[in-house]
Amino acid sequence: MNTSAPLPVAHGKPRFQWLRVLVALVLREMGTKFGKSAGGYLWALAEPLGGILLLAIAFGLALRSPPLGTSFILFYATGMLPLTIYSVMSREVAAAITSNKGLMTYPVVTVLDAVAAKLVLNLLTLSSIAVILFTGIIVSLDLHINLNLAKAAEGVVLAAMLGLGVGTVNCVLFGFFPTWRNIWSVLTRPLFIISGVFFLFESAPPAFQKLLIWNPLVHIIGVMRQGFFGTYEPQYISYPYVLGVSGGFFVVGCYLMRRHAAFLIEQ
Repeated sequence: MNTSAPLPVAHGKPRFQWLRVLVALVLREMGTKFGKSAGGYLWALAEPLGGILLLAIAFGLALRSPPLGTSFILFYATGMLPLTIYSVMSREVAAAITSNKGLMTYPVVTVLDAVAAKLVLNLLTLSSIAVILFTGIIVSLDLHINLNLAKAAEGVVLAAMLGLGVGTVNCVLFGFFPTWRNIWSVLTRPLFIISGVFFLFESAPPAFQKLLIWNPLVHIIGVMRQGFFGTYEPQYISYPYVLGVSGGFFVVGCYLMRRHAAFLIEQ
């Protein structure tokens, strides 16, 4: 007769718990942001696409000779898309805690889970927008370009990383200093002008270049344009600088979010 007692069952963390939490948060974000109908997803793609195309057409009619290539619409889109990716990502990540407060009471959900969900959902959405936008421009205008997909993808990823870093820091600052939200909105309005969206860095006056070079978006837009204009070889791009700024902001933001998570959730 076997009198040995049964082995105790281990009650450790469920396997892939973090992944399941992330997927659940992404699905919740999708339902909250886009709604449950297909129209919500289509509008999420159409709104930024429409804004970029309308401005591109307007500038194209006024400035028919682009600094690169033969299409001002394509030139403008390669500058405006990285700026849009950065702006949307930083805004959405900054709202990661406020839009998920109800879930923060569950022990398995952390503030960094909310940030990760924002990153995944918006990166997928913005990448889809990039594919649709550039495919539509190239096909409709019958443009013949030397496409470098690796450089174009680098531009998208770098813009998203910069938005992630800035968004995590702002997520904390918005919680501690609500007025900072309004100040930040005012400070970032000139980005359209000082990021090289409708001009080349090389064409700016030397004194202005010394200021522009400190803007990471100038480097990112240069990378994006390398992907669509094969003859363009910018010498000012610094990957270490962009990655250092993005990573630095992200590390500082994550540290502050974890340290002051309880306070930020209560706000």
